[in-house]
Amino acid sequence: MASMTSPQTRFARPLLLLAFCTISFIAPQATRCDAEDLVAPTKTDQNVAKIVAALLERRHVSRTALNDELSTRAMELFLKALDPMKLYFYQSDVDEFSKYNLTIDDMVKGGDLDVAYVVFKRFLQRIDERVAVAETLLTEDFDFTVDESIVVEPDAARYPTSPEEAKDRWRRQIKFNLLVAKDEAVERKRKAEESGEEYKPTKEDLEDPKAKLLRRYKRNQKRWHETDSDQLLELFLTSVTTSYDPHTTFMSPKSLDNFRIMMRLNLEGIGAALREKDGHTVVSRVIPGGAADKQGELKADDYIVSVGQGTDGEMVDIVEMPLDDVVEQIRGHAGTIVRLGIKSGGTGETKILTITRAKVELEDSAARSQVVETDGETGPKMKIGYISLPSFYLDMEAARRNARDYRSSTKDVRDRLNEFKDDGIAAVILDLRMNGGGSLTEAINLTGLFIDQGPVVQVKDSDGRVTPYADEDSGVAWDGPLVVLTSKFSASASEILAGAIQDYGRGIVVGDVATHGKGTVQTLMDLGQEILHSNRAPNFGALKVTLQQFYLPDGESTQKEGVKADIILPSLTTHMDVGEADLEYALEHDRVEKTKHRKYSMLGNDVLNTVRTGSAKRIEQSEDFVDLLRRIESYQRQKSEKFVSLQEDKFFARRKELDSQKEEEKQLLDAEMPDDEVFRHNFYNDEVLNITRDYVEALKRQNLARAN
Repeated sequence: MASMTSPQTRFARPLLLLAFCTISFIAPQATRCDAEDLVAPTKTDQNVAKIVAALLERRHVSRTALNDELSTRAMELFLKALDPMKLYFYQSDVDEFSKYNLTIDDMVKGGDLDVAYVVFKRFLQRIDERVAVAETLLTEDFDFTVDESIVVEPDAARYPTSPEEAKDRWRRQIKFNLLVAKDEAVERKRKAEESGEEYKPTKEDLEDPKAKLLRRYKRNQKRWHETDSDQLLELFLTSVTTSYDPHTTFMSPKSLDNFRIMMRLNLEGIGAALREKDGHTVVSRVIPGGAADKQGELKADDYIVSVGQGTDGEMVDIVEMPLDDVVEQIRGHAGTIVRLGIKSGGTGETKILTITRAKVELEDSAARSQVVETDGETGPKMKIGYISLPSFYLDMEAARRNARDYRSSTKDVRDRLNEFKDDGIAAVILDLRMNGGGSLTEAINLTGLFIDQGPVVQVKDSDGRVTPYADEDSGVAWDGPLVVLTSKFSASASEILAGAIQDYGRGIVVGDVATHGKGTVQTLMDLGQEILHSNRAPNFGALKVTLQQFYLPDGESTQKEGVKADIILPSLTTHMDVGEADLEYALEHDRVEKTKHRKYSMLGNDVLNTVRTGSAKRIEQSEDFVDLLRRIESYQRQKSEKFVSLQEDKFFARRKELDSQKEEEKQLLDAEMPDDEVFRHNFYNDEVLNITRDYVEALKRQNLARAN
């Protein structure tokens, strides 16, 4: 196929225009209106709310009207965006706001934003009250021998019901932060002594922890008080849009301008996808070939707690800082240095990582290959072709010019497969464990290297129309045994390929229990252009909306459930909260009619049972896998913790255990994931080789039995 640009959802444009005909627009003003001056929404803000509501109802793939259920979700999400740990609002505040739960939908449709202002002004009032309490508490002494605890899991927290309860929550919060600061200072000194180096206290070590905490609280207070009307609109409308699904968001005019500037100036970052979780900035995924990937220490599920510019710039505390502000701190020109303070999994010691910003070059994310030979200890020796594919890439500019030798993942993988034939390999392993997606066209074309024509994916848009997209090239580049290696980080286009291979019975999927589960596609709609159909339209912001959903040839969606592995290997990543199902209000899994397609005979039950049995037996007898299962159990225990002791000895003992556990987890992730080596022999990857060898042998026996 020449192009897979997502088809625009059809809708009655005259009706949409009719819906907008009563709206008169006032161009957004450049003047800033801080929270102190927030009295009421502007006329422009009210009209933008109407537009967003109309577009959501007409363009979102669910075709759901903004209703009472979504309204209740929006209020919940708005409160959570402001106060994720329930430290500021009283329960009485939340009870009072509940009168809006069933009316936000109608209010937004009518451009009424009063609820956002009512809730936000109360929030500012509560912040001022809490910071005043914290300032008083920080002048007092704390008894660290008392055996009491603090809630660390947001879902286990509840809003305080009285000033006394609120004060006690903050007392415990301060006590927790002081213990963390003391532990980290002791740990830095211990590590210096262990390495034989002279311990030189940093400026951070010498600073009074109480003064540092108060500065954080006051900085956070100041930041919220400087919120302008555009920021409040973005915060509130995104609470409304994400009630549909977590990928549908509103972008204010300022955010849209910043996005355009970033694209025009080619500013670079660290090569990591970030998300906000309960007031913290968390790494969702490290992008293969990016700066963080090359540096090698940043991992998914790491919490970024501070950012410093250059080799010696001040480490700025970013806890509770809005994600957009954090991104601005991290982003910069290629070649410049940024330092990140990170906590692995959000707990344990803060480590400082130094990363040189860089652009992800096509070469850095290109397919790499190697011929690997099995050891022959548990079966016959065999040559296996291994391909690591970090993304589905395409040099779009070169392809648009019809350049003869433009770069693409399909071309590169085809070249590797042709080379393998000369090497006499018995099977191919396609490693998609760190592949977060990319070009849909490439996913289809690359799947076509293994199947001889036929539908690869079906796409449903918001009018319910389902369109199949197929590999139209005859012939294949490899018709032998195929193993697709996946993890919970395999997303989007990766899931399309893995699912299609599974549906066609063309090979086996090996890895985590299931892939990421993102089966949707979004588009960015410039509100000014949508309304006035002109490139010179005023900047009213933008709506990123989910307008299509993917389905596999057999009709199953990859949404939320992902693609389930045929052969499951124990893995730490399976248990990380990094999948689509871990996001609030992710669209549900569903199905459409299956499309007619060929079935290959390379995924029979007898073959699968043979391979599963062999793998299970080896894993049971492997000390490495037994140790992995022990560490996974420990990780799950730590994840399920809802309370942490504030008694000093217990706190430090737990932190020591966590630091040791996090180091083990890092080693596990290093073993499970591809790295600078094309193929690295370790217990996990060697088991993949054993599975592949067993698969080849089982297919031989199957074919021999059929021949007889």
